[in-house]
Amino acid sequence: MAMHRVTAVILVIVISSATAAQWARICSSQPSNKIRGCDSHGCGGYNNPRGGRKHKGVDVVCEDGSEVYAPFTGNIEKRARPYGNNNAIDNGVQLSGSGFCIKMFYIRPIKYSGPIRKGEKIGVLLPMQKVYRGIISHVHIQNCDLTDPTPNL
Repeated sequence: MAMHRVTAVILVIVISSATAAQWARICSSQPSNKIRGCDSHGCGGYNNPRGGRKHKGVDVVCEDGSEVYAPFTGNIEKRARPYGNNNAIDNGVQLSGSGFCIKMFYIRPIKYSGPIRKGEKIGVLLPMQKVYRGIISHVHIQNCDLTDPTPNL
């Protein structure tokens, strides 16, 4: 009986590890998913202060014009705009699949719906320097439920 319990526990650990798989690299100009540090416009980590509110996403460093990749296999569900003001970086997408739902902002997507595969090009980073001079350019990623996406990076 003890052998069956050990086997069951090991199986649960293996399944849990598989579902908590790390996301793919987000940006072509970076070797890994590095969270933006602090600059004159704020800090890029989850829950960092932003005026009178908390930052409910993470900013993954990426150079303007770089290719942006799907972090996991799933679907582009719809367009997601961070500001709704049509400025130079007011664009992005909502993705779901592989147990995740996220929004990725500041990208010009190649499409607004349809299937995607982990690591596939989904767009290009928009010109952040035109809107926020001196900012560390980045892709903003937030979970749809506003929990911390950092562990998946």
